Amino acid sequence: QVHLVESGGDLVQAGGSLRLSCAASGSIVSIGDMGWYRQAPGKQRDLVARITTVGFRNYADSVEGRFAIFRDNAKNTVYLQMISLKPEDTAVYYCSMMIGGVRYWGQGTQVTVSS
Repeated sequence: QVHLVESGGDLVQAGGSLRLSCAASGSIVSIGDMGWYRQAPGKQRDLVARITTVGFRNYADSVEGRFAIFRDNAKNTVYLQMISLKPEDTAVYYCSMMIGGVRYWGQGTQVTVSS
């Protein structure tokens, strides 16, 4: 059994910063790709950032230059550093990891950016 637990979501003003964390626990041998997705009310869940096992990163156009994804393999953890936050970044943020060929999801953490 594998569990992903996210933390770091909060209410911030526009222009502010947040760092999200997601730690995996359970029966883990190795972790493949890690990523962050977000879902705003009434919208689909979209990819925000992704990092491969060798550190290749890709970002949604809307967050390029403002968000950065990092992974700590020793801690089975992925981070999302967010700066210059905008009201349109408001959403529930979900982490996702490929573990043993299965994609696991966290429970989500709310990020709200006020104008």
